[in-house]
Amino acid sequence: MEESDAAEGVAVQLIDGEGEFAAAAAERFMAAAGVAGCGLSYAVVSIMGPQSSGKSTLLNQLFGTNFREMDAFRGRSQTTKGIWIARCVGVEPCTVVLDLEGTDGRERGEDDTAFEKQSSLFALAISDIVLINMWCHDIGREQAANKPLLKTVFQVMMRLFSPRKTTLLFVIRDKTRTPLEHLEPVLREDIQKIWNSVAKPEAHKDTPISEFFNVQVTALSSFEEKEEQFREQVQQLRQRFSNSIAPGGLAGDRRGVVPASGFLFSSQQIWKVIRENKDLDLPAHKVMVATVRCDEIANEKFGCITSDTEWLDVESAVQSGPVPGFGKKLSNIVEVHLQEYDKEAFYFDEAVRKGKRQHLESRILNLVQPAFQKMLTHLRMKALEKFKAGLNSSLESGKEFAISARDNTECSLKDFEQGCADAIIKQANWDCSKILEKVRRDIEDHALSIRERKLSELTTHAKEKLRKALAEPVESLFDAADQTTWTSIRNIYKRETEAILPEFLKTICGFEMEYAQAEEMVSKLRDYARSVVQSKAKEESSKVLIHMKERFTTVFSHDKDSIPRVWTGKEDVHAIAKEARAAALKLLSVMAAIRWDDEPDRIESIITSTLLEGSVVSKIASAASADPLASTTWEQIPPEHTMITPSQCKLLWKQFKSETEFTITQAVSTQQAHRRGNSKLPPPWAIVAIAILGFNEIMTLLRNPIYVFLLFVGYLMVKALAVQLDVSREFQNGVVPGIISVSAKLLPTIQNLVNKVAAEQQDEHRHPHQQHPQVAEPLQPQMQPPPLLLSPRSPMSELRRLHMPSSPRKVASSSSSPSSSSSSAVSSPRHVGEDQKPRPGAAAPENQSTIADSIV
Repeated sequence: MEESDAAEGVAVQLIDGEGEFAAAAAERFMAAAGVAGCGLSYAVVSIMGPQSSGKSTLLNQLFGTNFREMDAFRGRSQTTKGIWIARCVGVEPCTVVLDLEGTDGRERGEDDTAFEKQSSLFALAISDIVLINMWCHDIGREQAANKPLLKTVFQVMMRLFSPRKTTLLFVIRDKTRTPLEHLEPVLREDIQKIWNSVAKPEAHKDTPISEFFNVQVTALSSFEEKEEQFREQVQQLRQRFSNSIAPGGLAGDRRGVVPASGFLFSSQQIWKVIRENKDLDLPAHKVMVATVRCDEIANEKFGCITSDTEWLDVESAVQSGPVPGFGKKLSNIVEVHLQEYDKEAFYFDEAVRKGKRQHLESRILNLVQPAFQKMLTHLRMKALEKFKAGLNSSLESGKEFAISARDNTECSLKDFEQGCADAIIKQANWDCSKILEKVRRDIEDHALSIRERKLSELTTHAKEKLRKALAEPVESLFDAADQTTWTSIRNIYKRETEAILPEFLKTICGFEMEYAQAEEMVSKLRDYARSVVQSKAKEESSKVLIHMKERFTTVFSHDKDSIPRVWTGKEDVHAIAKEARAAALKLLSVMAAIRWDDEPDRIESIITSTLLEGSVVSKIASAASADPLASTTWEQIPPEHTMITPSQCKLLWKQFKSETEFTITQAVSTQQAHRRGNSKLPPPWAIVAIAILGFNEIMTLLRNPIYVFLLFVGYLMVKALAVQLDVSREFQNGVVPGIISVSAKLLPTIQNLVNKVAAEQQDEHRHPHQQHPQVAEPLQPQMQPPPLLLSPRSPMSELRRLHMPSSPRKVASSSSSPSSSSSSAVSSPRHVGEDQKPRPGAAAPENQSTIADSIV
């Protein structure tokens, strides 16, 4: 039905003649007529009466509707079937009119009164005003046509449990000359008689009709005979329907009125109950209608908020970050939709309306809660990030950790609380204390992690300072280990810990930790310093054999003034070796155990008496008693402070002796060689033997001076060759190598001497008047042999070279002839290299060689 048609009062069939409710047509009518938006500002008027009594004509004249009217020229028959509905034209407030099928119709018959009663009950249930159309000539008659109708109305009224009065407006049609003042008392008397005759429940047996109905009477002239007067009276009656719902109006009692938006549904449900022939409980029906309609409205408003663009924008924005004014925006959105619900559901049952509103509010809040939680998550992360940045900035500026953490915690929590207050939705009673505690825990956890990291950094820095301050000095002390080594180590340990640990303690006081915890950290650092010393000591003890050999080499190869020794044969090698070994044993005793106290121990005496002395007495004592080194611990030394066990000392000593034995042997050999090289005459016994055995030869030489001269010349020649060949040096490497080397150089050396003598003779013949004073070559400075610097890993050739004495050898002068240079070139490359080295005592043999050359 179009809206324009509804505005003209077009009628629509609500219930057909078979009793079927036309829901679709009714919905179209309600939409076109605009009834649903009227709230409680509407009235329902229905009309009932005998068939063909002019009901539709009266409604059309009274309300401007277009109900179908009977055509009198076609005869009197049923015009209205079922129930029809239309909206009044020009009547305020909105008034809906129901035109009921007439009673006493021949079409349904005398026995078919079911629909008549059902339609009457339906009209009484939904109408504010019921027009009862009746003929004027039926008033006062016992068998009038209106009596069955009234009896039906009163009977069905007993089935209604309605809290309000219904206005019964009796319209007397075709009024006669009898004044209305005389007709109305008779009509009311008849109505009372009918009311009294109707069977009533026990609770309403004595209840007067005025408790259920507001009875009013009006009269109209005949439409056919006095049409103009009829219209005037109708217009006067129409005025009574204006503001009919106002107090004192025709429909003044508005208790239990269903809001206009639920009117259609309520009507449908009432008709359904009536058709099922059940008692109609209008208050319960009102609650049911309110429940259904409020559900519909709530679902509609919830659907509106889910598609609300403003809400969708906020929901999308909060996924990526905090939204300024989040709580205010959502509060406004929720409030708008709740107000729309309140506006539409305002006229329904209050309890139902409020319950459904609470349910709608709960659904809306459940819808927006994930966004709210997301907003709190952003605020939580923001507060944590602010705390991190503020704490780092404060620490970089030099503030103490505890003060920085406390100040930044308060600032971050305050910002978070402000953010929560801004994000709170006023319709929700959400508690943010739990999320606040989570933020507090996050901040505390981060502060704790930073605190642990800072303390770890400070501890690491302090450990590094302790390690640098202790490791190198301890290592250098062990390199020069003596009896005061451990005393010096203890002093260094005490000095460095007293310098570093108080500074560390002062630094960690800014963390406001408990005294016991701070003392524990300092104690751990002190233990770490001890561990540094102990680990360094153990590291050096693992290299004790190397240290012992170095100490032995230092003492053995140098005198008390640290000058390298020259083994001339006057030194007591065995005493020096014993002294060097004793020094090595002292070093071993120092490294055998860690000594953190000043208590004396017997490690050095045990090691010295057992390993160094080794006398017959000690051997006898060792045989008689247990070996003091046959153990894994030292007396008065805890096992954890033992670095080298007694048994390990014994094995180390054995290895040490075997590796240093060669050095001592080489020193002895060097002394013997030096003695042989410096001896001028054979032993006395050899001289006596020569004198006895060579007596005859000696006498022969004495008797013949030529032999003596030749012997002297031969001695000079041999001496010169010996000096040139450096025989003593050649034989240092052995007899066979010496013979081979001398044989190879013998002929070139003789040739060199002969050439030199010939050259001198030629110079004398050329310059007879010149004197050739013999100018001795400058003496070579006497060179000391290289010091004996040996290590246990020195090769054999190096030991031999260093410890064997050098033999004198002539060095060619600048006046030597080319032949001497070529002769020298014949020598082997090894000897040429050796000729270039300075040797001690070379000047005297060269002078002797020059004299021998002159004699030759």
